[in-house]
Amino acid sequence: MTTSGLEGVVAGRSAICTVDGIAGRLIYQGIAIQELAAHSNFEEVTFLLWNGRLPRRAELDALRAQLAAERAIPAGVERLLRDLPRTARPMDVLRTAVSALGIYDPDTGDDSLAASRRKAVRVTAQLPTIVTTFHALRSGREPVRPRADLSHAANFLYTLTGEEPSPVATRTFDIALVLHADHEFNASTFAARVTIATLSDLYAAITSAIGTLAGPLHGGANEGVMHMLQEIGSVENVEPYLRDKLARKEKIMGFGHRVYKTTDPRAAALKEMSRRLTAEAGQSRLFEISERIERFMLAEKGLHANVDFYSATVYHVLGLPVDLFTPVFAVSRIAGWTAHVLEQLADNRLIRPRAEYIGPVDVPYVPIDRRE
Repeated sequence: MTTSGLEGVVAGRSAICTVDGIAGRLIYQGIAIQELAAHSNFEEVTFLLWNGRLPRRAELDALRAQLAAERAIPAGVERLLRDLPRTARPMDVLRTAVSALGIYDPDTGDDSLAASRRKAVRVTAQLPTIVTTFHALRSGREPVRPRADLSHAANFLYTLTGEEPSPVATRTFDIALVLHADHEFNASTFAARVTIATLSDLYAAITSAIGTLAGPLHGGANEGVMHMLQEIGSVENVEPYLRDKLARKEKIMGFGHRVYKTTDPRAAALKEMSRRLTAEAGQSRLFEISERIERFMLAEKGLHANVDFYSATVYHVLGLPVDLFTPVFAVSRIAGWTAHVLEQLADNRLIRPRAEYIGPVDVPYVPIDRRE
């Protein structure tokens, strides 16, 4: 059987994550995303994805210490970031810098499963530093050095702004990281698994994933959502704006999903976060516009909001520039990408699908001087 875009095709087996598109459920290693968003944190979820179970306290403390110890990026990678054009797109910078990380990793050349697990810790710790370092440099500031005493979420916000974040901002961002940490065989995760299945190295696999995430039909959609909200400007303008877009057959970012046929559970959690944050920040207008868009799209097109839709306002109120929305997606999804890379390596078989050929057959070769 062939299907456009491999829709509905089971391409492999995994114990990491599953999506029930009919019931609208997302499960990490058997635990519902709602439970994890309510009670867990990014470091704990990372351990869960890598190991198949929740950590004991000593194990969680050890992982937190390992991530904190590896946050500083190699000097060569920082020099690279300083040399890149300040106008470069952050996702292009992230892709380039992660590829460079592989050159400086102390386990370079050792592609064993044990070495790959050590690399997974380093790239998970250093991805946020790359994002905040380049943002500081392009803003004309010196980078803020990571702090080992802060959580993963708090350290990102601290190195982004230079100010220690509030407990509310830290917890909100932590939940956002948990919600985005994995999503089964999405395009970027599958790209990572295809790459590592050739027995390339972990950094090559993550570079493939980042390049895939950058596309507007995958991780880049949340940037499109924020631009749309800014263009609409008021609740009164929602319906004419959307009707005009739909009449011109333009895509409305943040709606519909290849797997979910009902509400995306991540979107439901982010909606409540958006409601609270916009109210506290005095930006309720953004939430009101968003909610009106959501109602219109469900009534007119039968499409539910996906994870990108409300994450845009959450990130905006937390002070993230729009072009950092997708890099922040990568800061979270690195947990899932590395988990899938490690799972693929543990029982590897080269991923090599076939294609249904639809081209011509039995075409004779015509010498060049007889071609018309």
